Amino acid sequence: MAGRVLELRVHGVSNTPPDQVLGLDPQPGDDGPRPWLVAGDEVTGFYRATDVGPDDSVVVEAYSWGQLTSGARTARDVERALWTLLLPFTLANVALHARPGIPPDPDEERWGSRSGITAWLVRLFCLSLTGTLVLAATGIGVDLVAWQCVDEECLRRVPGVWEFLAHGWWRQGAHSLVVGLVIPLGLLALLGLLAWRTYQYEAEMPAAPAARPAAEPSHDSTPPRDPAGGPPPGDGPPQEQAASANPLQDPTFWCGEGQLRRAGVLHLCVGAVVAVAVPLGAVLAMDPPLGVRAAVAWPTVALLGAVVLIAVVALGRPWLSRRAGDTPLGPWSAAVIVLTCAGVTGTVLLLLLPDGPAGTPLAQLRPPAGCIRDPTQAGCLVDRSLPGYDWIIAWYGTGQVLLLAAIGAVARSGRRALAAPVAAALLLPLGVAWIAGWLPATPPAPERLDDWMLTVPAIALAGGGLLLPRTGPAAPPRPGQPHADLAWGGRGPAVIAGFGWLLGIAYCSGVLYWVTDRLTDGNPAGGRTGVIPPLPVMWAGLAFAVAVLALAGVALRAGLLFHRLRRQEYAALVPADNTLSAHDRRRCRDVSAYRALHRLVGEHALRLIGWYAAVGAALATLGSAAALSHVPPDVTAVTGWPTVVKAVADAGDTLLGWLPVAIAAVGLMVYRNDTVRRSVGVLWDIGTFWPRAAHPLAPPSYAERAVPELQTRTAGLLALGEHDPRRVDGIILSGHSQGAVICAAVLLQLPARWRRRIWFFSYGCQLTRLYGRIFPAYFGPDRLPALADALRGPSGRPGWTNFWRDTDPLGWPVTAGERNLPVHDPDALHPTGGEVADPPIRNHSAYPDAAEFRRERARVTWLLRRGVPSPRQGVG
Repeated sequence: MAGRVLELRVHGVSNTPPDQVLGLDPQPGDDGPRPWLVAGDEVTGFYRATDVGPDDSVVVEAYSWGQLTSGARTARDVERALWTLLLPFTLANVALHARPGIPPDPDEERWGSRSGITAWLVRLFCLSLTGTLVLAATGIGVDLVAWQCVDEECLRRVPGVWEFLAHGWWRQGAHSLVVGLVIPLGLLALLGLLAWRTYQYEAEMPAAPAARPAAEPSHDSTPPRDPAGGPPPGDGPPQEQAASANPLQDPTFWCGEGQLRRAGVLHLCVGAVVAVAVPLGAVLAMDPPLGVRAAVAWPTVALLGAVVLIAVVALGRPWLSRRAGDTPLGPWSAAVIVLTCAGVTGTVLLLLLPDGPAGTPLAQLRPPAGCIRDPTQAGCLVDRSLPGYDWIIAWYGTGQVLLLAAIGAVARSGRRALAAPVAAALLLPLGVAWIAGWLPATPPAPERLDDWMLTVPAIALAGGGLLLPRTGPAAPPRPGQPHADLAWGGRGPAVIAGFGWLLGIAYCSGVLYWVTDRLTDGNPAGGRTGVIPPLPVMWAGLAFAVAVLALAGVALRAGLLFHRLRRQEYAALVPADNTLSAHDRRRCRDVSAYRALHRLVGEHALRLIGWYAAVGAALATLGSAAALSHVPPDVTAVTGWPTVVKAVADAGDTLLGWLPVAIAAVGLMVYRNDTVRRSVGVLWDIGTFWPRAAHPLAPPSYAERAVPELQTRTAGLLALGEHDPRRVDGIILSGHSQGAVICAAVLLQLPARWRRRIWFFSYGCQLTRLYGRIFPAYFGPDRLPALADALRGPSGRPGWTNFWRDTDPLGWPVTAGERNLPVHDPDALHPTGGEVADPPIRNHSAYPDAAEFRRERARVTWLLRRGVPSPRQGVG
């Protein structure tokens, strides 16, 4: 029989329907070909057209993976939309994969190396980000509801039955705080359940395919699984190579079940420690325990401290940082769980014991009842929030800023850059202790010196590490490969994680402000009715308003750049004598707009993001100092320019209050509206492409399922027996946009004997301009050639063709040893060949319809079939 070639198309982020991927465009009432499912299921399936014949030399097949993220307008879309609220966790997880210098073999990474220290710091930051969410939930349950809501009128506004906290025994001492802990601990339980469910969602991956002997043809499209649970005999990870040249060649890269479980245990347990530490710290500070209370308190503190210490150490250990498939939790995870349960139990017991005589009874520190009805009564116009909660939030955020500075400094300049952040982290608490008079044999601090005045110099000192000269590893760009340097000067992990932190701070501040507003029923007195948000939340509103203005400024700068680039492109299209017709000049303006957008994204987008990141760093520094100043931005009876500050802060607080709702609404539209999906889906699908190796509570990785399924399908078809009617002699793995990234991951996992019969088509892809600069360890100029080398046949020809258009904002040439083919777009400025409509400007879509694509596919089909004997076919 004649040789057959399969073109396996993988779509991009827009969840393109299979009929469009296959190029089928049936009209209403038409009985033309339709896509039909040949493998997989309704979530991830492989489709072919119904008119495919057994003698067709080229068969087109579409792999649809978009429902893993985009949904199909079902009830599960709502659940997926809620994943948008976990976007801070997603960005923090992506930061781990943005490290430069990740060794190709994960076993070669040492803790003391640049990538090892950066990975440990990123995982520490991810752990702290979980704590940020828990602190916000604790503020709602413990501070706003259980502490500041002291009468039925306030508690009645909380969903559920909370009114009993205003009466009798529950109102005494710290008893109500135990009930308030239900909210953060319940949130952790919900996150744990969601992580487990999404793990099950992404763990539905097939086994690696096994090669079948030619004498025993199989009629099952999926080879049998190995009964021992490992790769089937005769196949498996790409062992033919002497050494890996790219981390994506690691056979365990997409198999992190055990790692996810162990990291999830640490995050949930440390989150529980953070939750109980808030009321526990208030009790220890305001009412030092004696007697029985001391016998409960200090062992509890030791247990909780042991959990944090184990977690900090474990985040850098190989048993957590290596992906080793479905491995058990182990004794350390069990020990952390036991210690956490004991610490939480001890905290609850301490809160239920009566107040001691050593300090101020906690009941005297709570707001008086009736402030909601009459804010003018005594005690209502002062801050009576939970003692120490504002202080915890302010210093917690300051520590995260220092941690981000350390991440960026080490990623850029190696271990030597760690000195500046470490010095800042040591000098800042020493300065605070000096101001408080806790350092003996030292002169007293000046009277006007306060804690917040030390914050800006300390963060500036830590940021000095970000300005050190960059050291390797960074391969020099190849000739003809502009804009290939590392994104943001090698500070990519800090920039990405920093955006996740800023978004998380905005989320948490917005929720706290929103709950406060609902508890006060929108009282115009706002923060002076007995229920007030934490002081850092008030400053977060001002910072958020400034950040929105800065974002508008960056957008304005992008608009000016676009206008300049469009004029340049228009000048290049219009002849000097300007002899074009008015119609053609209009078409030139349209084409120049797409070409300008192509250049704006490829040449300027990352730099604009870097400018905005610098603004965010300045706001984070000033916000940390303001949160420690103990002065709210909305003080009453202000005049002059402070009224502007107060107005901006109020506007920012209002925006923050609706931000989580707005983000969730946008997330729902992402899964239900194609236009919104195409607009924001790029960032979402980039983030959820990477496995959850840093933050286990982030949304699941669709590639955990898509990559193994494509690997199984590709190798399974190539391994079929000679007489099997479904056998193919070669495969064109055709990836569009994000699909090209998925295909690259598949090819780097396949054994060499299958890659020799595969040709890679990439089009509209970002493997160099975006992925190569943001994720240099996988797609940088020194790592992407591993893919080209893996596809190079015995004759030395590259088995990779890349198509690109200068009107495509997300498609550029790839200079890694492949064959680059520019695709002309549009075909002409005016109708030709009897047409009456202008040829469309296709920009990022419809690459397979281009003449260049069809010619190249015919050439590659001939090359893949060249070694297959076939009878001559008649013509006519």
